[in-house]
Amino acid sequence: MSPGGGVTDGVLDSPAWAALAGPHRRFAEVSGRAVRYHPDVAPFAAVAPDAGDDVWDDLAKLAGPGQVVTVVGAAPPPPAGWEVVLEIPGVQLVDVELDAAADPEAVRLDETDVPEMIDLVERTQPGPFRARTIQLGTYLGLRDRGKLVAMAGERMHPPGWTEISAVCTDPAYRGQGLATRLVRAVAAGIRARGEQPFLHASASNTTAIRLYEALGFRLRHRLTFRVVRTAG
Repeated sequence: MSPGGGVTDGVLDSPAWAALAGPHRRFAEVSGRAVRYHPDVAPFAAVAPDAGDDVWDDLAKLAGPGQVVTVVGAAPPPPAGWEVVLEIPGVQLVDVELDAAADPEAVRLDETDVPEMIDLVERTQPGPFRARTIQLGTYLGLRDRGKLVAMAGERMHPPGWTEISAVCTDPAYRGQGLATRLVRAVAAGIRARGEQPFLHASASNTTAIRLYEALGFRLRHRLTFRVVRTAG
């Protein structure tokens, strides 16, 4: 159970699978025991927790030959002919005592803001953000004289949980607590729905991990984001 009670955290063992089999079903492409987000929404794929080695055939049908996907959660080793392009050790943190609060200066971003959001992501590299990622949930931003200088939003949505993602700040505005404000504001919206916030970070991003722990997140799980290229 989560620290807040009433929410089962087992779905976080395979968050992409749980999201695409549940609240994010409308974004899912499915083949057998494999599933992925539509490519212009997110690059993530997952396999059923009890899947066997033949699940890679299902994933190949989704992605096509010679294509790159990012597999989140446990999966059997890919077969011969597949290439492991990159393995990114990550950490999963859950809200334990976050002081969530709305921010009066934060604005809800919409489709018209996507070009600015992509530009900010490309300059700060918080993780993948694509043309329709904004449809996954609420994204909030802070502006200075009209310029988008910081943002954060919602990504994977396993039942009872919502991931906080795309937390980034323009380098010229760092050190002002903007990311902290936005994480708290996004979390307030998640809690208002009766859900619990969680997030992921690269295990090597110790600065971000320290920030999240200071805010009230705690390590739940270590996982690997495995980028693979299908046989082709």
